[in-house]
Amino acid sequence: MNTAKKIVIGIAVMGIFVVYGLGIRHQQPQIARPASLVQSNRPTSSTKPSATNPGATASTMVSVGQFKDGSYTGSIADAYYGSVQVLATITGGKISDVKFLQYPDSHDTSVYINQQAMPYLQQEAIQAQSSHVNTVSGATFTSQAFQQSLASALSQANA
Repeated sequence: MNTAKKIVIGIAVMGIFVVYGLGIRHQQPQIARPASLVQSNRPTSSTKPSATNPGATASTMVSVGQFKDGSYTGSIADAYYGSVQVLATITGGKISDVKFLQYPDSHDTSVYINQQAMPYLQQEAIQAQSSHVNTVSGATFTSQAFQQSLASALSQANA
């Protein structure tokens, strides 16, 4: 009788874990973006070309107002859960718009995270006039792939 009681309790506990696990899986994560948790990937003065650092690459030397007007499609970049590809629009030599052509959207969680992160990334790129944007906490892979695709588009737009 004692053994039967243990089996019933064990099955009940396992059932609770299964129900809890299924419930957690369908909840949407909350993305917090406090400034203290955001990683900055913007170049510092040490990455700009100078007499002390003449070996800086073209990707670190994006000057404001130095792009050719037009629309430029970036390369497809892997974001682990899918691909990211952007279209950068240059007006008056500056980034005026960045659109996502592709982004991870095969899972509900990916869609939710990217709907939160994409506007931040677009705004950061326009403000920075560069592919060196802050990484959005909770969307690290998308942020890194965005930076890669945008860098590719901007390299086409360099005058």
